[in-house]
Formats: sequence, structure tokens, C-alpha cells
Amino acid sequence: MRRIEYFGLFAVLLLAGCSGTESSAVQADLPEDAPTAFSQFQNDVNVFVEGDYIIVESTGVPNHGSPYFDTSSSQYESYDGDNTQFQLNPNRIATQNLTFRIPLNATEASSKEATPLGPIGVSLNGVPFYNQYAGPNQPLTFEINSFDQYLGHPQQFGGYHYHMEPVYISDMVGREGLLGFLLDGFPVYGPRESGENVTNQDLDAYHGHAHATPDYPDGTYHYHITAEDPYINGNGFFGVAGTVSQ
Repeated sequence: MRRIEYFGLFAVLLLAGCSGTESSAVQADLPEDAPTAFSQFQNDVNVFVEGDYIIVESTGVPNHGSPYFDTSSSQYESYDGDNTQFQLNPNRIATQNLTFRIPLNATEASSKEATPLGPIGVSLNGVPFYNQYAGPNQPLTFEINSFDQYLGHPQQFGGYHYHMEPVYISDMVGREGLLGFLLDGFPVYGPRESGENVTNQDLDAYHGHAHATPDYPDGTYHYHITAEDPYINGNGFFGVAGTVSQ
């Protein structure tokens, strides 16, 4: 098994804003067959190459504060967002054991697969992305009111996740920046591109399009997070999806 830890510059920027957290992260050499974009995971997310897959191992615990931490936690942060309808759900953030197996070479699927409930990808801080549903075909209309100031919340087993833009990350890397990957290996970018807001009309049915990006100068299909439903992903994975265990 080939194994290499990735410690990207992103980690230095992201963790510098966390109280009591220091980082000695340095840029690592990547295997020749690994997309360099995967170097941007923060340094407590374990990333390595295993055969035809990039493996991402994470506790799923965000590196920012939240009212969903126990009040005794140093990461507890009372809600200070702008949703006047915010209601704390009864769940609290708990450490997970997440392993994402993401294809090393992302390819378009000949038959597109619908995204499941639960993790559909992983953000750069190791927190999972979920799709646009609160349950089978149930919109997020009411669940949105339980999203904390960073637009995440935990499910019944304490698994924290984002259905929408992970604003803590996009504030760090910029709203045009790379925010993570879906299970099919295609990257997820923020809600702006070339200085303009991205809308659903700019994207295909899977909530993406293809062209060069700073991370993929030769071009690639990529998703965009938008402010409109379906937020991260549309009718399913554009590519052949890997797996996640938890």
C-alpha cells in the first residue's frame, strides 16, 4: 500500500483561526498519480492513495465552533447567525470514524446514480457533505432552521454535516475556491466563478459543468455550491461514485 500524509497550505490558513490550535503543516510531495487538489485537506484529515482510490479518513468533527458542541467543550460557540428562526436540534456533535474511498481518476458514469441520504462527499475540513433532502424526497425547508452559523448541524448519532455552503471554509479559501470533493472524485467549488455568482441556470442537472480551474488547468468536470436548492448536487453523481463507511 502506498501511503502519504497530505499537509496543505490550506491547513495553515484554516487552523490559524482556531483558538488554542497550532499547526506546523508543510506542503508534502504528492504521488504522481494523485490530483494535487487533494493536498488542500486540513492536516488532521488523513489522506493517502490505495490502489485506484484516494482514501480520506476523518473524525467528521468541524474545526470551527458550534452551538452543537457540549457547553463544556472549548469549541462550544453560541449561535450568532442571522436566521431569526434558528432552533437548536437535540443532537450534539460526536466523533465519527469516516473512511471515504474516492476514485483516483474521476470518470463520467454511463448511468448516473442518485445520491443517498448520508455522506455524499467530504469537505476540506473532513466534515461530510449531505444532499438536498432532510429525508427521502423531503426538502430542507424546516431543517434549515437548525443549521448553525456555519450552516452545519449534527444528525441523530452526532454526525456533523453540511447540506449547504460550508461558510467557514469558503471564508478562508474564498468563495471561488475549492471546498471539497464528492464521492465520485469530482471537486466541489464555491458559489462564485470569474467574479460572478453561480446560479442553477449556469449548471447542468447534476449541478456542475466542465472547464479549467486553478486546481485543474487542463480542465475537469466540477460541482458548484449555490444559494438555491439543490445547493451542492442535483440529480445524482456525475461520475462513478466511490464509497464511504462510518
